[in-house]
Amino acid sequence: MPNKTNTLAAQIKLFIAIAIWGGSFIATKIAVAQVSPVTVVWSRFLIGVLILGWFAWRHKQLEIPKLKDGLEFLWLGFLGITLHQWLQSSGLVTSEASTTAWIVSTTPVFMALLGWLFLKEKMTPGIIIGITAATLGVLLVVSKGDFGSMFSGGFGRPGDILILISAPNWAIFSVLSHPALQRHSAIKTTFYVLLFGWLLTSIEFFVSGSWVEFTQLDLSGWLSIGYLGIFCSALAYIFYNDGLQILPASQVGAFLYFEPLVATLVAAAILSEQIVLATLGRGALILFGVWLVNRRPEQVPE
Repeated sequence: MPNKTNTLAAQIKLFIAIAIWGGSFIATKIAVAQVSPVTVVWSRFLIGVLILGWFAWRHKQLEIPKLKDGLEFLWLGFLGITLHQWLQSSGLVTSEASTTAWIVSTTPVFMALLGWLFLKEKMTPGIIIGITAATLGVLLVVSKGDFGSMFSGGFGRPGDILILISAPNWAIFSVLSHPALQRHSAIKTTFYVLLFGWLLTSIEFFVSGSWVEFTQLDLSGWLSIGYLGIFCSALAYIFYNDGLQILPASQVGAFLYFEPLVATLVAAAILSEQIVLATLGRGALILFGVWLVNRRPEQVPE
């Protein structure tokens, strides 16, 4: 049972991880404007694997995993790195960074649905209202408030669909990561998940000959990939898994509240994306729904 100090430390690390990831949408948006999504994903996780490999070696966590553990890391690497990052990076080619962040913030809703479908967790009226509110908020954000576009073929941007798929995928990854984090340290788990995910991404990277694209990167592109690799792919993943190791996955999901707020502010400052009050209102509806989903009923004295 974690004590209050460990719980507070886990919460602080989660807040830092989410703030870092809030900036990742902007960095990815800049990078995919210059090179293909697979080049961005391969490059950032190469940096992440090297940094985490050093951390794992320093903490004596670099031993070769058993076959069963290795297969589990391989599966998690595919879900959390290869597939998830491809979905987000490809989606950001056309989707706005702030819109992406608002959609991704619905991940806790999908965690609740997974708990109901597979873990037989109770679906309370509050959770149902929260899921409905978050879903409505996402539809409003993506359609810019024009529900008619859903039926006229003009619903959102092409990348928005990929981002919508990435949200439940990350929920699945987070839930499936929890058992591994109960048996292994956060550093070891993160390193091998990133390593296997990067190796799987390497297949497409080399087959497609994407390495020739590095000459297309300017200073902003290199800085973006550096930020994605050092902070988003190494430090943030360690902090996130540290949090998952101490706190339940459902509570971890609550910290995603902050991600779209950070992303919206940074996107406005760097990408000149407009902060529209209507969009903030729609985003607030999403966060309200997520809050309802994560809210725990008060304990009733016996």
